[in-house]
Amino acid sequence: MFDFLKDLDNDIRDALLVQLRNLWTHTSTAIEGNTLTLGETAFVLEEGLTISGKPLKDHEEVVGHAKAIDLVYDFIKSGTDLTEKDLFDLHKAVQTERIMDVYKPVGDWKVEPNSTVIVSGNDQIIFEYAPPKDVPELMQDWLGMFQKICRENAVNKEAVLSAYACLHVSFVRIHPFWDGNGRIARLIANIPVIRAGLPPIIIPKERRKAYIDALSEYHLAVGTVRARSELLPELDKLDRFKRFCAESWSESIKYVDEAHKKQKERN
Repeated sequence: MFDFLKDLDNDIRDALLVQLRNLWTHTSTAIEGNTLTLGETAFVLEEGLTISGKPLKDHEEVVGHAKAIDLVYDFIKSGTDLTEKDLFDLHKAVQTERIMDVYKPVGDWKVEPNSTVIVSGNDQIIFEYAPPKDVPELMQDWLGMFQKICRENAVNKEAVLSAYACLHVSFVRIHPFWDGNGRIARLIANIPVIRAGLPPIIIPKERRKAYIDALSEYHLAVGTVRARSELLPELDKLDRFKRFCAESWSESIKYVDEAHKKQKERN
């Protein structure tokens, strides 16, 4: 694990981790509507200061996401199995807007139904995620799938890409929390990627529509997931999303390549 950091001097290694943290945090929060730029995100995380004219909520979101990345790294280093508590801890980290509302629990599964509007051609379709009553059972199934994928120890890029896509799509399909599902999916789906020694797959904010379209295509093809049903039926219909993720990988790989090039020049 963390093989992409091997043979780097401490300063270059730490700088690379900062670059990845900043990019990952910026893009994942921007996809959800955060208005901070990459430079502003880096400033907030490095200096602990706010940007004039930007909402406090946006500052809290990037700090929370960076904390969640640290939780993911700590989990990977521990070598333990992912648990329900780990997912709740991640939700508490990313869900920084603490609303005291029994119907919007932080660090627990959703209690109300959630849905989204998918535009397909000239149609607008209300797509429902898993019913709240089915979430505990579905998430136990999802955790079982996660452990199975991690035990398989995928080492080549194609297998790792498949692992990322399967974990990401199945988590989003369940949508177990009232909010924060996309950010958490983009975090935990990267665990087998990093365990395989590769940098995280980071979805570019500029390709938000293509990202949503690829997810929506699969959702519409297989329908709403319910307890005791398959988490990932019709795997061939994941191909578009896999291709999208493969293309999105290029930015973090570029940072890694540049760091190793700098190391070679120094040597």
